[in-house]
Amino acid sequence: MTTGDRLRFGVDLVTFFHPGFWAVETYDAIIDYARAEPRAFWDKILDSVQASGVTGVELTFSPFNWQDAVRTYGSVEAFAAELSRRGLTLCSGFFAELEAAGDFTNAEAQAAIIAKAEKYADFLRACGSDILVIGAPLRQTLGAQPVAFHDFDRAKVIADFLNRLGALLHARGVRLAVHTEAHSIFAAARDVDLMMLLTDPAYVHMCPDTAHIVVAGSDPVQLVDRHHERVIIAHWKDAIGPMPADTPIDEQIHERHHPYFCGLGLGRVDWPAWVRLLRDRRIEGWAILELDAAPDPVRDIANGLTLVRQALLPIYR
Repeated sequence: MTTGDRLRFGVDLVTFFHPGFWAVETYDAIIDYARAEPRAFWDKILDSVQASGVTGVELTFSPFNWQDAVRTYGSVEAFAAELSRRGLTLCSGFFAELEAAGDFTNAEAQAAIIAKAEKYADFLRACGSDILVIGAPLRQTLGAQPVAFHDFDRAKVIADFLNRLGALLHARGVRLAVHTEAHSIFAAARDVDLMMLLTDPAYVHMCPDTAHIVVAGSDPVQLVDRHHERVIIAHWKDAIGPMPADTPIDEQIHERHHPYFCGLGLGRVDWPAWVRLLRDRRIEGWAILELDAAPDPVRDIANGLTLVRQALLPIYR
């Protein structure tokens, strides 16, 4: 097996969620365009992924989700064919329903999440993928009242649900990987350690996002080293440093992250150490060169891939 076989590079479609890329003024205008001209919208995305040099696609929230793709091209098979003719592979799908569910401990809410995840899993398998990346519930803003502690008892409720969801997806041929989303209960070192302890490694895996771990105030190399056997996919992204502890955690939290993210090699992530870790721990598979809403995504992805090939893959070898 060659180095290229062991590490494969893809991109999450959130990278294309910037008004500048679409020559519009607002994020709402992107959504309007996607609804009005779905075929032109999706063709531009897939052509841009191909032009950037990566070969993998990770789907995410609407207008970049699997339902949008199927509606646009007419069927799962037609979407898979569009990927194939561009030399692309569906590497994974991001599932944001847990974060958006509110009180997902409610039995009806859990049943709804499971039903959506199973449909998503069937789509992934039909397109040749076997990884569903899931976002974890958000933490509470520091100092908010009434206080909701993320303690053992609360973590165990979440872990029990992830275990059951992971087992159900496994039966459909798909692996569940929890994403280290900053300001969720799965990003800072202590929170990740706790959730990894409480979940079954046979059914719950990990998708480390290097930038989000930095933004959460932790070291991605140290953290992932402790849980390397759980990693089945990773998001390679850079960040300038941790965010303030009192950052408000609300519906704008993802937008608040954007100023802290930066191009690969321009932030705090120790990329040579990261790649040595992957090499020494024999971590393989998809590496997602993700940028949150890049105005020039093709250039930025291509530049990141050049850095990887010239400076990092020689270390991995």
